[in-house]
Amino acid sequence: MLAASWRPSGERGLGYVMAKIVLAGFNIDYEVLQDIRNGGGVPEFVTPETISAAYARISRDPTDVGELRRKSRNEVLKARQSNAAIVFGMGHHSVAEHAVFNFDITDVSRLAIEALESHRLASYTEKSQRYIKLDEDFVLPAEIEQAGAADPFREYMARSFFRYRKLVDALTSSGMDEKLAGEDARYVLPLAVTGQLGMTINARSLEHLIKRLASHPLSEVRELSTAFLDVAGPVAPSLIRFVEPGHYDLHRYEAAIEAARALPTIPASDGPMETGPESTVRMIACDPEGDVFILATLVQGVINRGLGPAIEWVRGLSTEERMKVFESITAGMSIHDPMPREFEHAGMTFEIIMSAAAFGQAKRHRMASITTQPYDPSLGITIPKSVYAAGLANFMIEAFDDAHRMVDLLGGPSSALAGYAWLNANRRRCVMTLNLREFYHMSRLREDGHAQWDIRDIASRMSRTVKRAFPVCGSLLGGKDMVRDAIRERNRKAGID
Repeated sequence: MLAASWRPSGERGLGYVMAKIVLAGFNIDYEVLQDIRNGGGVPEFVTPETISAAYARISRDPTDVGELRRKSRNEVLKARQSNAAIVFGMGHHSVAEHAVFNFDITDVSRLAIEALESHRLASYTEKSQRYIKLDEDFVLPAEIEQAGAADPFREYMARSFFRYRKLVDALTSSGMDEKLAGEDARYVLPLAVTGQLGMTINARSLEHLIKRLASHPLSEVRELSTAFLDVAGPVAPSLIRFVEPGHYDLHRYEAAIEAARALPTIPASDGPMETGPESTVRMIACDPEGDVFILATLVQGVINRGLGPAIEWVRGLSTEERMKVFESITAGMSIHDPMPREFEHAGMTFEIIMSAAAFGQAKRHRMASITTQPYDPSLGITIPKSVYAAGLANFMIEAFDDAHRMVDLLGGPSSALAGYAWLNANRRRCVMTLNLREFYHMSRLREDGHAQWDIRDIASRMSRTVKRAFPVCGSLLGGKDMVRDAIRERNRKAGID
């Protein structure tokens, strides 16, 4: 099977769509493709499992790896048995990473995309609400139908899309570019609005993803789990096997919440926040000697000593001397080059209150550790400055009030269904822990002039704090357009083209 798709049963209503997953591709042995080109026909089994099975044998079989692949291709059933024994019997799960799948994922809500993209070890390219004018498509999950709230929810979505169109028209009438107007107008749209994405993932990670999605409280997300298994399972049955969530998967957060509620010292609420264009960013913790640790690991080999003596040596340097070491290490760097891996030895943790729109981009930084709380109406909403300037802030506050009424109908803010009704403007608390190397990547991308204003504001606030914490090793932080000239001038002075 070279392609497959999945769609749940059900009727399509006005503006109501349901997720579709298509298996767009997977890796197969190149010699299979050569045989097909040469007229050999398509073999009975076309599967990435043969590559996994061949590579699994490398560590214990002296046979040339090309011959191991040939044997696996010719004996697919034996290859599958081998995979089952090695991956699951012996626990060598990394073998499954040699099988890779590509998926088209369409008609899935932005809320479900958040759940899907919280899985770190995959690659995603998502439809942007910034650049594309949105149609009136949304997800109406089974839980809302079953609760008898389908008609009120459809009416709510109709009002939301009406506000979106009115905002686009009003902002463009004020002289704003149409694409920028759409970018800011989307803040009135709920997370039930559909998106689409392409995903690339290996079999080991896919198995874990299927299991995680299957334990999610929302039926839409659980249906994605079923979809992935239905279209990919038959292609690689020996690698995608253990996908049923256990007690730990289903109940660990629920148990933690209950345990916390039983404690007597839960702090009082922060109280409601005012609406406005700005998120809040607070550094909670950082390595107090981050500059020292990074520079010590970088020069450790030069002084040919252990890390302890290297740290003491760097501690004895002045700020100017440390800067010379830093500049020599980064000499010749361009704005596209990553920092050395040694920059991973210093980390930091932020608490950020951000809009759903900003979180849609922050979640892309999957090498960071990001945990979230549900969207919280007490945190207010993010209103774009362009909307303030056009005198339309009350329009967005009206949208927030409408969302709040819909959330109450869906069981209140603590209900999992509430996420479908909350707007792109609604805020949540996020905790982000990342190292300095990853933050450089985030800074280059999100502080650049092309970045969306909401996430750019967050990244800039983070960057200012990081520079104070790491005055030497954080001195080149900034968007590509911000530091390009500074890096070129430094390289020119050093005689580097």
